[in-house]
Amino acid sequence: MSSKGSYYGKYREKNPGLEKSGISGSISENKRKEFEEGRVILVDKPIHWTSFDVVRKIRGALRIKKIGHAGTLDPLASGLLILCTGKFTKKINEYMGMVKEYTGTIILGACTPTYDLESEPADFRDYSGFDKEDLILKSREFEGDILQKPPIYSAIKKEGKPLYELARRGKEVEPEPRPVRIEVFEITRYEPPVVGFRVVCSTGTYIRSLAHDFGIKLGCGAYLGSLRRTRIGDFSVESALGPDDFLRDVFSDQKDQKG
Repeated sequence: MSSKGSYYGKYREKNPGLEKSGISGSISENKRKEFEEGRVILVDKPIHWTSFDVVRKIRGALRIKKIGHAGTLDPLASGLLILCTGKFTKKINEYMGMVKEYTGTIILGACTPTYDLESEPADFRDYSGFDKEDLILKSREFEGDILQKPPIYSAIKKEGKPLYELARRGKEVEPEPRPVRIEVFEITRYEPPVVGFRVVCSTGTYIRSLAHDFGIKLGCGAYLGSLRRTRIGDFSVESALGPDDFLRDVFSDQKDQKG
């Protein structure tokens, strides 16, 4: 949902005490051609980065043009991001269509315009009447094929403009509900007002919307507190590296080959 430029760069400007990346080095021509030919890269996207921030960093370090990601993660989400380079960019749509798994937290008792912590909570309500079993029963009502309305603060386009741009201009936005499938909506813990969850779902599912709709179903409001993508198809975040660690491995591998 960021404008042009690095979302993480803007976050760093607001938080100047953050540690800077210690990555240094340059890619060899042989290694560059290897990525230019085609590779699948599994990245563990850090929080406060957009998916394009990750693409931009790795594209610049590898000095390649043809690179893209297979499914956006919001800036406040972390986890698995599949990058494809060269000829493997043809597989992006295939990977985007795979089932995805997420873990995270939902906060009960309030709502936010963005359905997450990108905006301030408001409309506070009482949530004290629920126990974990109540939440489990309500979560099961979302499993299966459902119609889900995307957040108004999303990158979905209307008349050629992202919805979030129209919403920020104060224009009335009414996203159309879309069919999605929730295979699993598991409540893993409840420490009021924080609800831990695991979701397995189809492509196109907004976990922010699921959190918001869960709050509506309970009658107390809710928003997404944290989110981590742990799996896409058979690809696991356990096999992924952060952007800096990935580049360290690339530069280290070059040194080993020279030795």
